[in-house]
Amino acid sequence: MALSGLEIYKLLPKTNCKKCGFQTCLAFAMQLAKKAVPIDKCPFVAPDVRVILEQASQPAIRLVEIGSGDNKVSVGNETVVFRHEEKFHHPSAIGFLLEDDASDAELNRALDEISKLQFERVGQNIKVDLIALRQKSGKDMFLAALSKIKKVVKLGIVLMPASLDTLKAALEFCGEERPLVYCSDAALLDSFAGVCKERRLPLAFRKPDMNGFSEQTKRFTQQGFSDIVLDIAQNSTSERLWQLTQARRSAVKKGERSLGFPTMAIVETGDEYQAMVQAAAYVTKYASIIILRSRKPEYILPLLTLRQNIFTDPQKPLQVEPNVYTVGTAGEKSPVLITTNFSLTYYTVLGEIEASRIPAYLICVDTEGMSVLTAWAAEKFTPERIADTLIRFELGRIVKHKNLIIPGYVAMMSGDLEEKSGWKIFVGPREAAGISSYLKNL
Repeated sequence: MALSGLEIYKLLPKTNCKKCGFQTCLAFAMQLAKKAVPIDKCPFVAPDVRVILEQASQPAIRLVEIGSGDNKVSVGNETVVFRHEEKFHHPSAIGFLLEDDASDAELNRALDEISKLQFERVGQNIKVDLIALRQKSGKDMFLAALSKIKKVVKLGIVLMPASLDTLKAALEFCGEERPLVYCSDAALLDSFAGVCKERRLPLAFRKPDMNGFSEQTKRFTQQGFSDIVLDIAQNSTSERLWQLTQARRSAVKKGERSLGFPTMAIVETGDEYQAMVQAAAYVTKYASIIILRSRKPEYILPLLTLRQNIFTDPQKPLQVEPNVYTVGTAGEKSPVLITTNFSLTYYTVLGEIEASRIPAYLICVDTEGMSVLTAWAAEKFTPERIADTLIRFELGRIVKHKNLIIPGYVAMMSGDLEEKSGWKIFVGPREAAGISSYLKNL
């Protein structure tokens, strides 16, 4: 379990020698607690203390990697229960469950639908991560389906074979791509684990409760195998959420290493809407991997959007580079709009300008990733800063006029901004949805 700055300070030599680069040992301890500096910075730390601090610095949830190259998916490596305490490090991996007894037409359609599930949102490419193949028939059909998946879709693979023989044959075919091996039969768990340990592959398995997981992971780790994923049983949504939460809290708050592994939830309900509601709940608390059956874009895009929002760093908002952006074939007489560099604000405003089909310039002021009203309240979107931005980007050389459109929510600064910038200020709409009609009637 992570130590606080004061707990670390008690273990340090307290010499205040400054050789670590800090004025006091307490200051150094506070930075160690934030993981901002390595323990090696202190030349006088005792060996036994070094071991304690290195163990405490390990993440509560072990990092597990699935796939290789561009298809690699990292899960786990989490250190907190709540995002605002630090941040969540690796987004939940979203995957889809396929079965080898599907017809060629059904399999081809499924792979085509999955390959299209990638979208662009606020300047980021968001997409799905995994394909899980479950064995329902013979070994040959399983391998044939696996071969087709590898050829068509470039995603991480979850193997769900029904026998050790099928597993070994599948790994001869795709073992170098580091698939996640899923064992659904408790009688095969030890043999599956032996193969995964030998090939250094991650293994997922299911137990009915936390005690079952704890006992099994302790046995595996004693054997030197720890690339483990815990598949939470398909109980009711509330019960599964409770188990996911208990696993995270036990690992992070209580230091229970036997539960400090990524978790997995397979959603197999036939109701697509309910499946997405469940998946959204598991993204928030605390599934590292979510496997679904539904592949409809209208369900997957909101789920990916939720994941993108949950797994952003709360201390570093999504932001674009402050700059002057040209929309369409803007020229010297085109209107000039100004906004903040918060990504969601920028792309929303940009989309509305594009929808108007009126060429324009959009200026992004550096507000450290804050939205308009937040930046204004924090004094990051002020007349002085906007005036400086106009000078910095030499707007006078880009357009022949001196007219600037500001967001309607900060209309109160228009007079002060005119005085400080020398530009004539036009107050635009309060909501981005009104930009298109505003420009058309300008």
